[in-house]
Amino acid sequence: MRIETKCLHEGYQPGNGEPRALPIYQSTTYTYDSTEHIGQLFDLTAEGHMYSRISNPTVAAVEEKIAALEGGIGALCTTSGQAATLISILNIMGAGDHFISASTIYGGTINLFAVTLKKLGIECTFVDPEASEEEIQKEFKINTKAVFGETIANPAISVLDIQKFAKIAHQNNVPLIIDNTFATPVLCRPIEFGADIVIHSTTKYMDGHAVQVGGVIIDSGNFDWTSGKFKEFTEPDLSYHGVVYTEQFEKAAYITKARVQLMRDLGAYPSANAAFLLNLGLETLAVRMERHCSNANQVAAYLNKQEEIEFVNYPTLEDNQYHERSKKYLPLGCSGVVSFSIKGGRERAVKFMDNLKLASKVVHVADIRTCVLHPASSTHRQLTDSQLIAAGITPGLIRISVGLENIDDIIEDIEQALANK
Repeated sequence: MRIETKCLHEGYQPGNGEPRALPIYQSTTYTYDSTEHIGQLFDLTAEGHMYSRISNPTVAAVEEKIAALEGGIGALCTTSGQAATLISILNIMGAGDHFISASTIYGGTINLFAVTLKKLGIECTFVDPEASEEEIQKEFKINTKAVFGETIANPAISVLDIQKFAKIAHQNNVPLIIDNTFATPVLCRPIEFGADIVIHSTTKYMDGHAVQVGGVIIDSGNFDWTSGKFKEFTEPDLSYHGVVYTEQFEKAAYITKARVQLMRDLGAYPSANAAFLLNLGLETLAVRMERHCSNANQVAAYLNKQEEIEFVNYPTLEDNQYHERSKKYLPLGCSGVVSFSIKGGRERAVKFMDNLKLASKVVHVADIRTCVLHPASSTHRQLTDSQLIAAGITPGLIRISVGLENIDDIIEDIEQALANK
């Protein structure tokens, strides 16, 4: 099936006389015919749902759909994108370990990596994603366990050279983790370019309607965990009667361990109702992304011609430094998110935003409705000046998430806000 069809039909296939729409299995609990079967569930030798903190039939159907969309072997939904990021890291790292991340990533992720994980004894080194392979290689250590990046960085709207980062990671026998939130699998499937683990904040385009927070981790099934660098996969897990994940689950070792070990202990699993709402968003994802990209193209082109604007970050613009790279990784479009810097700095940026009438001022992005945000004073407020610069954020930078409204209405709103000084 093509991806548009997968959005509608993967994950849940009703049988004869069964509901056409994905049912909501709103239950924490499941019943079994024997005590023996329950024991097999806890030994991980039988399939089934033991408790809704770990798995649920409605959520499982959505996980299967997302795995199919990304081309992965399996997926694990979480209660937020931050939870997905955290679990993706903790599943392969512990105190004393190190990983490398592109510097141009979401501010909340930077804080998670630089502050919270540091408290847990996990060190992160941030690198310029445009640095040469040789420069990035210098940051690897004997205890480096992963490389992390975003397909489309938030809010710099830069495009990561996924194949370059995959090459560097694999030369060092570590996996590449890619946050594919802005691109979605409709526009880019990082696994096809060498990524090993893909994560999303499903709160954004996958949901698309700003109704529920969520995240997901997708396992490509391609990474070899038996190199000796990842003993947590190749040595017995005493909390599960000595199961060895690479032996019992083979290609699905990573995603299985994330579920039965990390999700078991952290409990960041979404509800059945949240998954049901997410599935509704996924069903229209391909259609919405086409319109988001079309509208954003036109907004970026309009802003690029305005004297009040210092620069516009959107890869489809011919003068954008990521224009050629976007043709490779994002041939169908670069999402609906555009960032631009307005002359006059923070004061003028705030004035412009307050003048908008159609666009909403919200701490959100990737919604069906157009919305704007000033990153330096909100989502990236916790960053230092040097971190802001590294993330591509100027005092006058505004992030506009272009919605599905009529494009003329969106541009007219921007036009009047620029004119009203």
